[in-house]
Amino acid sequence: MTRLHGKVAIVIGAGRGIGRATAKLFAAEGAKVAVLSLTQANIDAVVADIEAAGGVAIGVRCDVGDADQIKAAVAEVATTWGGIDILVNNAFDSSAVFSPVLDLSAAQLQRNFDIGPVAYLRTMQACHPYLKASGQGRVINLGSAGGLLGMVGYAPYGMAKEAVRALTRVAAREWGADKITVNNVMPIADTFGSDRPPLPNVFDRNGSPEEDIAPVILFLATKDAQFITGYSLTPDGGMIIDAAR
Repeated sequence: MTRLHGKVAIVIGAGRGIGRATAKLFAAEGAKVAVLSLTQANIDAVVADIEAAGGVAIGVRCDVGDADQIKAAVAEVATTWGGIDILVNNAFDSSAVFSPVLDLSAAQLQRNFDIGPVAYLRTMQACHPYLKASGQGRVINLGSAGGLLGMVGYAPYGMAKEAVRALTRVAAREWGADKITVNNVMPIADTFGSDRPPLPNVFDRNGSPEEDIAPVILFLATKDAQFITGYSLTPDGGMIIDAAR
């Protein structure tokens, strides 16, 4: 399992859920993985798991709502390993994603944008020189079907995630000349708690971060996906089969 042998990957929001599953899978496939998260205990646990399995990882605590911390974290990774080949943007604040439109405050919406598309923009900008130097840079942003479907109660989250999709599409056009692919993954995953009922889809279950979502992110990070950019892959169990009209 060496599909990412010799690659350096940054996984933002790698302390839990999809980010954790992605970081561990990347390491198993031979990448050197920088585990970025806000919670030090989660960082330490993921790095320990990767090293116990024979992989290579470093942990970097980073509040992606802080532009200076983003710059410092990216610089630390690049200095440690001499470059960056892959960036996975997966951070979000799970405490602030729910609100009906009528009750949505500007502050809650701003929180979703600060941790979502604004943070993604900053990490992409900070990583761009290294991704360009790689000659086969990869950016994978985590979006959501929440915005595409207009899911009830998800107004701040859905608005921010649709902005992520727009950022992805524009960057894909602009960065193609730099041989950087920029793609979006819009999963339906069991990340809000296993006690929640599954969202309606063909398989009547929410996706597993380890078995259903991380492998899709891995594919976009590999050479196999070198001719795919600006695209939104939807590992959602067929939830939005009819939504792309």
